[in-house]
Amino acid sequence: MAYRQTELAKVAQRTDNKEVMATTSTGGLAGILMRTGFFSESQLNGLLEKKRASEQSITELVVDGGYAKEGKFLVELGKALGVPFSQLGAATIESEVLDKLPPKAVFQYNVIPVSVNNGTLLVATNDPFDPELIDALRLASGMRVRIALSTSDEIAKAAKKFYGVGAETVASMMEDDRYEVDAEVLPGKVDLDELDQEASIVKFVNQIIWEACRQRATDIHFEPMENELRIRYRIDGVLHQTPLPPKLKRFQAAILSRIKVMANMDIAEKRLPADGRIGLRIESEDVDIRVSTMPTVYGESISLRLLQRKGRLMGLEELGMYPKDVEIVRKVIHRPNGIVLVTGPTGSGKSTSLYAYLQELNSINCRILTVEDPIEYEIEGINQVLVRPDIGLSFARALRSFLRQDPDIIMVGEIRDFETAEIAIQASLTGHLVFSTLHTNDAAGAFTRLLDMGVEPYLVASSVEGVVAQRLVRRLCVDCKKKGESTEVFLKSIGFPVERLGDKVIYEEVGCDKCRMTGFQGRTGIYEVLKVDEVIQSHVIARQSTNAIMQTATRDGMRTLRDDGWEKVLSGVTTVNEILRVSEENE
Repeated sequence: MAYRQTELAKVAQRTDNKEVMATTSTGGLAGILMRTGFFSESQLNGLLEKKRASEQSITELVVDGGYAKEGKFLVELGKALGVPFSQLGAATIESEVLDKLPPKAVFQYNVIPVSVNNGTLLVATNDPFDPELIDALRLASGMRVRIALSTSDEIAKAAKKFYGVGAETVASMMEDDRYEVDAEVLPGKVDLDELDQEASIVKFVNQIIWEACRQRATDIHFEPMENELRIRYRIDGVLHQTPLPPKLKRFQAAILSRIKVMANMDIAEKRLPADGRIGLRIESEDVDIRVSTMPTVYGESISLRLLQRKGRLMGLEELGMYPKDVEIVRKVIHRPNGIVLVTGPTGSGKSTSLYAYLQELNSINCRILTVEDPIEYEIEGINQVLVRPDIGLSFARALRSFLRQDPDIIMVGEIRDFETAEIAIQASLTGHLVFSTLHTNDAAGAFTRLLDMGVEPYLVASSVEGVVAQRLVRRLCVDCKKKGESTEVFLKSIGFPVERLGDKVIYEEVGCDKCRMTGFQGRTGIYEVLKVDEVIQSHVIARQSTNAIMQTATRDGMRTLRDDGWEKVLSGVTTVNEILRVSEENE
């Protein structure tokens, strides 16, 4: 057979791996693959035919052809070759070992050095049949090389973990001694696939943004420190430091300038805070990025807020509300007029909830107008307006114009001042249903906030129909969560309803590859739904405190954020500590 003296034979001859040499000499590639147990003779012949006509590796062809999953195939292939299979997920690799291979070789060949033993470098790969691999790695490291097997996904994760995101790009910049960015302002939308990949700074910034989108990050923070440039992603509401290549600090000015160029900002002004926007297209998806700069002691700190404009809209039942709360919200939002408010801090999912309400009401018979900053989702059938402070288009001005547009429903992104609040209330009193958001800690605090803005109590009482306070909590990873060990004494001390526990299990996070070792994957909401009745109205008119309104609402059956959180814990959705983290301020 033509494959008897194959690429593998060449690889084996260049290594000190006697087991590989022995298996190669006794049967060639066909015999080795047959010993894995995944192929019949006809399937093997078909696979080898595909290999002759394709540049794909054997491993890729096996996985793409559905013969076996990559991990299982490589385990059996390792047995047939007499080489080890390495689990890299929890591996610790010494820095001296990592230094044996330059980042360029690691990312180009998708390999990772694992260990050094007696002057021989053990390198993990998923393609042991690459004819150039051993020679290239031996040349790059200056050492004898032996191979181990691991999946391409685990190798890529380990490379990013130990070398850092964009390590090969930074290495290229170091070689080229390229410290300055020379790029033109890119108007309109930028397609990451079409940018000049020769410019190392451009490529590095692209990689950081690309990785953030891949990990579902909502924010990227570039934070200059005295001796490093720190980059952190906010994922599921929690900050995670991004592994980065060393000596990135020397390229700080060029990296930050590149971001400002993309946002069409003045790169010369570094003394004052500034804001900008970037429009990107990543894998055919539009992503809007809000850019904010802030001068600090060690340089400008830049924060990017990532907004996917055409993300999947959630329905009312998908928000994570208790069924009784869904019923209350549905009744309130189907009223012909009034104001419905959603409250919570930045990043608590208020916009997602508002869009769910609008989606429920969106029909051919209903005219809906929204004014937002920014427009986070585009909804077909709804007229959406973007706030433009630079030309005088504020929330209040847009809202005033809306009343001449014959709307049925109006959504205001946020009530920030008395003028906007006053117009929104007047709109609700003249037969319009108005949705908006406020930054308050709980549902009852919305009334106090409106009164503090200067709105008359009787107007607040007669216009506000319902308030929904919310937070986002991280969902437990279903693949690795375990039974918790919280004692009854501890649970009682934090106000947990132990009488409702029964035979239910409280879970804790563990961490695995699927959840990036965090123990959590995705988020859901906890809610506090306050429906305004005559008693609540009387409290508002009398300017009673937030606590008085809260006590009345809970006595009438309202579930607080903490109570709703405990229900999520009892359902196995999240952890006790997660509820304490997001709702502690309300106690």
